Amino acid sequence: MSAKTSAVADEPIQVLFALHTGFNLMDFAGPVEVFSSALHDLQDPTSKAFDITIAGDDTSVVSDQGVIVSTQISWKEAHERLEEWDVVVVLGGNTSRILKSNENEPLPLIKAYAELQEKDPSRERTLLSICTGALFLARQDILLGLAATTHPDFMTTFENECSQAVVRTGDKRTDVHEDARYVVNNLRFDVGDDDPYVKTKEELSDRRPSNARKGSISFKQSRRRESIARREEMRLGGLRVITSGGVAAGIDAALYVVSALVSIESANEVARFMQVTWTKGVVVDGVDV
Repeated sequence: MSAKTSAVADEPIQVLFALHTGFNLMDFAGPVEVFSSALHDLQDPTSKAFDITIAGDDTSVVSDQGVIVSTQISWKEAHERLEEWDVVVVLGGNTSRILKSNENEPLPLIKAYAELQEKDPSRERTLLSICTGALFLARQDILLGLAATTHPDFMTTFENECSQAVVRTGDKRTDVHEDARYVVNNLRFDVGDDDPYVKTKEELSDRRPSNARKGSISFKQSRRRESIARREEMRLGGLRVITSGGVAAGIDAALYVVSALVSIESANEVARFMQVTWTKGVVVDGVDV
């Protein structure tokens, strides 16, 4: 796993779900269904695109809805194997308890994953938060200088967390989007004229042509090496940071991850199979690295 330079590959993409006590069940179940259904080859049902691992407070974790989910590894093991994960998914639910202490998981895991990317930007890594999971990212100063969103009912709390992060660090503020299904930072491929993503106004008005890859297909065709030096200069070592709105928006964000790391075709097929309409979000910082 450590030899990989990109999550785009034939082998399964490694995803870690971080389950804290009181997590929201839908935040978990929606993306799990998306990732477990995605295929590298739509004609080959054995070509599973993602391999899912669940970490949590104990061998089983109780959701906010009272449903018990078994975990596969402990927080300790998750930290020890941190370099393996291409994607880390942070869930919402019971956020106030977690935020009372910076020592409660998944806060340390989030920080360690971001620091890992800064130290080793040679690989693509993605941090995805669902619903109020964005509050955890804000508390750990991950969203400074980035754009982000969360559940509309928690927007004021989220903005306060983002503001407090600026006070703590003196860094750039977070550009909070109140009406986005999800917000993506550090997009690293261009999808051409048939653009399935909603761009920011700034990006639409000043869009540069790019020879970056279009999912895994273009990557395999071009065999272009990514610029590690360029990624090192980016915020958090080029860590792709995605925040989503409410629980249903988490499915939209997960579909985006499939499109980015596998292919547009795979994401569309998952949406068809799940009988959901993929509502696109906002993509910022589209660069060719």
